[in-house]
Amino acid sequence: MTWEFTLKWMPKLLQGATLTLELVAIAVVAGLILAIPMGIARASRNNYVRALPYAYIFFFRGTPLLVQLFLVYYGLAQFDVVTQGPLWPYLRDPFFCAALTMTLHTTAYIAEILRGAIQAVPVGEVEAARALGMSRAKAMTYIILPRAARIGLPAYSNEVILMLKASALASTVTLLDITGMARTINARTYMPEQSFFLAGLIYLTISFVLVQAFKLLERKLRVNALQGR
Repeated sequence: MTWEFTLKWMPKLLQGATLTLELVAIAVVAGLILAIPMGIARASRNNYVRALPYAYIFFFRGTPLLVQLFLVYYGLAQFDVVTQGPLWPYLRDPFFCAALTMTLHTTAYIAEILRGAIQAVPVGEVEAARALGMSRAKAMTYIILPRAARIGLPAYSNEVILMLKASALASTVTLLDITGMARTINARTYMPEQSFFLAGLIYLTISFVLVQAFKLLERKLRVNALQGR
């Protein structure tokens, strides 16, 4: 590892890091929004309500993210109804396809995290809410979901870290994220150990920052919960 190499190519890798963070942010935020109704449905006692989200989760958890990405980016282009449709300008864009695939993928995992967190909420708290005259919807909004958020936050933070690492697959559809930029640098310099070592350091740094941020958030939620008693 030489300082000349680092100083020359680190700005390029940081450009790739910006794209990586954009992908991960879109995926985990949009995935959380989509996962909330899906997780609530999965926690339902009605078999018909659980059936559709179960099928969705089974597919996206049971197939590799890389296969899903290829199906979206390469597979959809094989259908005339897609290429001639209004969404084609978006579906031919690799960034959009990568963000869409990552969002659909992580939604399945977050929904299961939320389902488990909802079912882990103490029954006594739910019964107390109903005893106060709260409807099922109000109890879900004001009691169950906030409690489930605190329970599921550690697992959600792990999912965010996993999506950060999985975002490296975006380089397979020509995106110059961290890994894609490292591959480009390696093709120009023939120094794979230095190129990918720097890329690994950037991933490690981002992971460290995310872990610390989630630790602070968990501590804050814990303090707020104690003060609310």
